[in-house]
Amino acid sequence: MIKVPQTTTTSFLIKQLPTPTAFVDTNFNIVHTSDKWMQLFSKQNKSNKKTSLFKLFPNLSPKWKNVLENCFKGKPQPLGIHQALDDNNNEVWYEWSNSPWYNTDEEIIGAIIQITDITDSINSELELNKKDQLLKQQAEITKIGRWEYDVNNNILTWCNITKAIHEVPPHFTPNIENAIYYYKEGHSRNAISMALFEAQEKGKAWSNLKLQIVTANGDEKWVMSGGKPIYHNGELVGLIGTFQDIQEQVDADNKTLNNEKLLRTLIDNLPVNVYIKDTESRKILVNKAECDFLGVDSPEEILGKSDFDLYPSESAARSREEDLMVMNTLKPIISKETLNIKLDGKETSFLSSKIPLLNNKGVAYGIVGISLDITALKEKETELRNIINIASIQNKKLLNFAHIVSHNLRSHSANFSMLLDFLKDEEDENEKKRIIKMLSDSSNNLLETLDNLNDVISINTNTNIEKKSINLHQKVLDVHQYLTGYLLNNKAEIKNNIPKNFKVKSVPSYLDSILNNFITNAVKYKDPTRNCKIVLSASKEKGYSVLTISDNGLGINLEKHGKKLFGMYKTFHEHKDARGIGLYITKNQIDAMNGKVEVSSEVGKGTEFKIFFNDKN
Repeated sequence: MIKVPQTTTTSFLIKQLPTPTAFVDTNFNIVHTSDKWMQLFSKQNKSNKKTSLFKLFPNLSPKWKNVLENCFKGKPQPLGIHQALDDNNNEVWYEWSNSPWYNTDEEIIGAIIQITDITDSINSELELNKKDQLLKQQAEITKIGRWEYDVNNNILTWCNITKAIHEVPPHFTPNIENAIYYYKEGHSRNAISMALFEAQEKGKAWSNLKLQIVTANGDEKWVMSGGKPIYHNGELVGLIGTFQDIQEQVDADNKTLNNEKLLRTLIDNLPVNVYIKDTESRKILVNKAECDFLGVDSPEEILGKSDFDLYPSESAARSREEDLMVMNTLKPIISKETLNIKLDGKETSFLSSKIPLLNNKGVAYGIVGISLDITALKEKETELRNIINIASIQNKKLLNFAHIVSHNLRSHSANFSMLLDFLKDEEDENEKKRIIKMLSDSSNNLLETLDNLNDVISINTNTNIEKKSINLHQKVLDVHQYLTGYLLNNKAEIKNNIPKNFKVKSVPSYLDSILNNFITNAVKYKDPTRNCKIVLSASKEKGYSVLTISDNGLGINLEKHGKKLFGMYKTFHEHKDARGIGLYITKNQIDAMNGKVEVSSEVGKGTEFKIFFNDKN
């Protein structure tokens, strides 16, 4: 080994050395540098003396310390290659060499480091072998194979990984023809053939070409191929490329795709609305039921839209408030009954659930919504409740009717029995005639009672009654005409304020009975201190045509008689013609037409009845 003599601090020869040179002591501190060294590293301000080499160059390999330590022991080794940037920020490569630094006593006091610019060499064919080693190491780690094709010599080279992917033995020698043959016939073989042709004829590279091969063992395998042409002095000399087995990735992707299809099929066929919203309450997934509910053919018409785009602002604001509560508190809403109103005004009842979507940090990044349409169930529930109510009312009517029948018929029967007993024991002819007259009157009363009961039965059992549209103003005129004599005799006045074209849906005979009963009752129970005045008016209210009949009669104490006002044979005034059957029959007729009646009254001032005629059939 050539021993370099120790330099003195006064020597200026070091500064004039033709190559960038640095002297470092055994503590790795820079002691002397040449001008070339200073020029090379002045921009990075890395020429300071008495500073550690590894402090000034932090990117140097830590292994170089071991190399320099061996140099300090008289066993120099190559340091290696270091990449840096020149004054123009261009990438340059330097090869570092070292040798022991001796003093006059031939003792090693440090190391002499020289660097050589090998940028051109790195980029030349001479350095391709070094890079090839790096590529081999990278290929082993990433499982990406390489291949090279020498155009001039028609030689194709595969690395071991490429051979393993093709399932050929290590000693296998490929050529361009059988390499193409390994690609599956059809699209894959045509695609690689076209890529090779365009690379050689047009200089066009290809990458990420997903193709299928058939290996030497007959297995089909998905691979990713890439390649590019290599030129020397403007002339094509070869092709190089990569080759990767992606079968596991394809299998995983297919499995994921199948799972997604399965999940999509599942949620699309669920009989509930399913959707996913992001943190801004925009829908990012919807199923078929949700599309059907919103009246769209494709999810794309909904995705990206918020509730403010799909529902009235009030409903959307309420839904947004729920979304934020679920995402902020992380507490789901389960089976909450909600009323959903669409932009067209249609109302739908739902059992809705909202569940927070959490990331791996436990933070909500959206919600999953599930809604079950219970509109039909609610309608059935309402219908069932109405049936129960009707059954309850009918049951009460039946009990009441049974009580009336039992009471009235028993009274008539007892009266007949008593009079017959009197008649049987009576000898006086005049008294007998009187008893017979009483029997005749009782018989007439019984017939009247039976007629009344028959009317009630007829009303409550006639389920096929047909309602017709009737001009109410004209019908009042007809009843007025019919009752003219009765009204004149009782000094009663009727004021018809009903609009001339106002119509109600009613059974004609029932409407006659209703008008007749309420008008005659108003006259019958007039205040004797003033002339009777009856006012009729009409209006429309939420699906009903409302007839209002008011009078200035005696009035009714509703606190006392309100609950039994429409009861059978219930009377509230001492009047010789009061029988207590008119209002009962009238109320049954109104009920039979799915209507209702309301009353307000004040004793001494008069009474007002409101009859609600249902506008539906």
